[in-house]
Amino acid sequence: MISAKKIIIADDHPLFRDALKQAVQSGFGDIEIITCGAFAALQRAIESHDDSDLILLDLQMPGAVGFSALRYLGLRCPHIPIAIVSAHEDASVVKKAIQHGASGFIAKSSPLGELVTAVQDILQGDVVLPEGIDLSYTLEEPEPTNFSQQIESLTPKQFRVLMMLIDGRINREIADELCVAEATVKAHLTEIFKKLNVSNRTQAATQASSYLELETTSLTGL
Repeated sequence: MISAKKIIIADDHPLFRDALKQAVQSGFGDIEIITCGAFAALQRAIESHDDSDLILLDLQMPGAVGFSALRYLGLRCPHIPIAIVSAHEDASVVKKAIQHGASGFIAKSSPLGELVTAVQDILQGDVVLPEGIDLSYTLEEPEPTNFSQQIESLTPKQFRVLMMLIDGRINREIADELCVAEATVKAHLTEIFKKLNVSNRTQAATQASSYLELETTSLTGL
């Protein structure tokens, strides 16, 4: 059995989060599990648990838009594998999750035993996909624009500011949440605009939101 000492579970649905925690505990025995119900809590967890072996991430987290949390984690802690655990099993969503840096994609509809096996496979280094989805022929395709490289050029703090731009926050709200001065936020915005090759916050938010959206019409509450 693959060993793991610490796993972070980030899901806003309490019942599923608890069930997933119990399943992982049953499959891995003596393991520390940190649970989060919103992106802000996940961000704090990463600050304190940068040594985690795996992050199990829901796509619809309060405070995040589309794949923004996945992208942020890739910038903040690239050494930690991230598995998406989601009710959205559309092939296009799975493909984009892998392209955005996920190490695997686990359907929430999976029996808990299969879910634990998927976690073990991901910890072993395998790319896990929902049954019936084969993306081997698409994963080798290059992304169609340079926006991915521009996003990757952002620092984690700059990307966090970008996420709040997408959420419609003003500078004072961003400064309060990040516990910095408004002048610092303005400095971050200047660098973000330069790196994304845009002129203002509206352009930055619009382009980033379009790039990070799920692109599926089958969204549900989970």
